[in-house]
Amino acid sequence: MLPARCPVQKKEATYDDILALPRGWNGQIIDGELFASPRPAMPHGYTASSMGGDLIVSFDRGRGGPGGWWILDEPELHFGKQVLIPDLGGWRKSRLPVIPPDPYLTLAPDWVCEILSPSTASFDRIKKSRVYAYEGVAYLWFVDPEARTLETYKLDEQARWVQLGAWGEDEKVRAEPFEAVELDLKSFWLPRAAAQPAAPEGESATE
Repeated sequence: MLPARCPVQKKEATYDDILALPRGWNGQIIDGELFASPRPAMPHGYTASSMGGDLIVSFDRGRGGPGGWWILDEPELHFGKQVLIPDLGGWRKSRLPVIPPDPYLTLAPDWVCEILSPSTASFDRIKKSRVYAYEGVAYLWFVDPEARTLETYKLDEQARWVQLGAWGEDEKVRAEPFEAVELDLKSFWLPRAAAQPAAPEGESATE
């Protein structure tokens, strides 16, 4: 089995290499390297679904919020030979009036969100963030379901990421570019597993 989130070959990768991956694996190409990863764990998926759902309601459909955005789950992005798949991506409808029928987009998002996992954090923070900056993505969020944190960044005029804020656990947040609506972070985390009660002295926990 392929290791999670690692370059898998020396030669310059092409989209055919992504198509050849095992079923259920995602492939991304950065600087000619193919990075492959299996489907994420449940906490990762829950956080992405919960956050995306809140943003879609307020900023895509305009219910309880201003609307004006397309919010997509795992959109495939093609920037020349680079192929990236953020966990969430958003486009202002003023820049992308209609979503094309193609299986990928070539217009850089206005906002991307990466849900971090132990095997993906350095890849997302270093390699992918550099591509997002080069392509002019205006806002980048990192969400860590294990640490229960949200970090937000904005691209400055020198194409550098400037941190706007960091929050955690059950804080309520108004974060650019979605500051028009308050987000409740605790709704994005799965409940922590309940601690098992200690067994009475002299008895095993399985009895």
